[in-house]
Amino acid sequence: MYRDINKALEDWKSDQSRKVLLLRGARQVGKTYSIREFGKTFKYFLEVNFELERKIHHFFSGNLNPDAICMNLSAYYGVPIIGGETLIFFDEIQACVPALSSLRFFHENRPGLHVAAAGSLLEFALEELPSFGLGRIEHLFMFPMSFNEFLFAAGSKELLELKSNSTPDKPLNQALHQKLTGLLKEFLFIGGLPEAVGSYLQTKDLRKTSRILDQFLNSLMLDLSKYKAKVPVTRLKEVFYSAVAQSGGKFNVSRASRSSSNPQIIQCIELLEMAGLIHRVYNTPASGLPLKSHYDNSRFKIVMFDHGIFQRILGLEVSDYLFADTFSAINKGNVAEQFTGTEILKYHDPQSRQDLLYWQREKTGSSAEVDYILQKGRSVIPVEVKSGMQGKMQSLRLFLHEKHIKSGIRVSLENFSMYDDISVYPLYAISELLRQPAMAP
Repeated sequence: MYRDINKALEDWKSDQSRKVLLLRGARQVGKTYSIREFGKTFKYFLEVNFELERKIHHFFSGNLNPDAICMNLSAYYGVPIIGGETLIFFDEIQACVPALSSLRFFHENRPGLHVAAAGSLLEFALEELPSFGLGRIEHLFMFPMSFNEFLFAAGSKELLELKSNSTPDKPLNQALHQKLTGLLKEFLFIGGLPEAVGSYLQTKDLRKTSRILDQFLNSLMLDLSKYKAKVPVTRLKEVFYSAVAQSGGKFNVSRASRSSSNPQIIQCIELLEMAGLIHRVYNTPASGLPLKSHYDNSRFKIVMFDHGIFQRILGLEVSDYLFADTFSAINKGNVAEQFTGTEILKYHDPQSRQDLLYWQREKTGSSAEVDYILQKGRSVIPVEVKSGMQGKMQSLRLFLHEKHIKSGIRVSLENFSMYDDISVYPLYAISELLRQPAMAP
C-alpha cells in the first residue's frame, strides 16, 4: 500500500549525510509496514522487535559500541550488515532504552550504515532522554492515511490527478466532483488506519470496518494502562472521551473530569498528545509572524488523530450512515473540522511538526471564529470550514477586515469556485488548498 512517507524514506536512503532515522507516530498508523516495504529496496534487511525478542536486549547492556552490536546482530539473525547494502530496523525500540541510547553512536561510528527505528510509545521513552541524539538523529512524523493515499489505494489514480490539477479558477467537472464527494463520505466513516482502509477496499463491508475500529479502541484503552505511572488510567480515559465530546469548540479543562485538578487534566492532555492520539489547535491573535510565536497555549481546541475513530466514539451507526441523504446527517461532532485539521497535518513536511492554530474573537454581541489559520511564507491564510453546501462567511470576512488580509479560504462540499476574495476548496481537496501560492503581505 503506497504511502506518501515513501518519498521521504527514499530521500533519506540516498542522502550521503544522512543520520539515523526515527519514525514517529501513533500506534497502527503504518510505521512498521512502511519500513518493511522500504527494506525491500535493500540487498539485506534486518528487523529487530524489542518487545517480541527480549533476548536481544543483552546485546545493548554495557558497551554500546555499534561494531560489537552489529557483529552480534549479524550472527544472531544470519544477516550480513554491510554499509550501503543493509537496512537495520529497530522496532518497538522504546522497550529497550539502552538500544534507543545507542542510536547516536551509529551515526558517529557507522555513518555509512542505514539504521531506522520506530515505536508506538516512543515519545515516553524520549522524554526520559532529554538530550537524546541531538544533531545525530533524523525524525520523520507519520499519521494515518490521507484522502489522497486512500484514493491511490482505491485505484482512483486518474481521479486523484484530475483533482490535483483543479483550482478555484479551474473547477472539476460536476460529475467528477460528485464522485469524489461520494468517496470522501466513505473515507470519513472508515478513517485512515491502514488496517481499516485495507479491509474496506477488499470487502466493501462497512460493518466489518466498524468492528476493526472497535477492536482498535479496545486495545487503545488497554494501552492507556501503560501510562498509569504518570496519571491514573481512569483520568486518561475521561479526558480522552471528553476531547471527543468537546470537539468543535474551545476545550474546557474543568469539564473534562470532576474528580481531577486542572493541572492533572493538562498532564493527561500532554500524555495523549505525546502518544499521537490527539492534536491541540491553539488560539492565535494572528497579530504577528511567525504565528506560532504568538499563540495562547492556555486556549485550545482538540482534534482526534483519526476521524474514523472519532466517528466510532461518537456512536455513528452504519445504518444511519448508509441511508443519510445529506452530509449534515453524518457530520456529528463537527467531523468536517476534525477531518480538515488532520489532513493539514498529513500533508505537512514529515520532517517537522506542524502547529494547528485557530482564531477566535470573544466580544459581547460580536463573537467570531475562523477554524484554521495557516502561514505560508509571509502570508497569513484564514480557513473556514463548512460542513454543507451553504453557510455565511461573516467570521472569515471580519478576520480579513481586521487583519487587512486580501483573501481567505472556505472549505465546504461545494466544487472549486470563487466568491470575490474567498477561494472555495472542496473538503476532499485540502492538499490542493495547501499548495496554493503565498500572497504578497
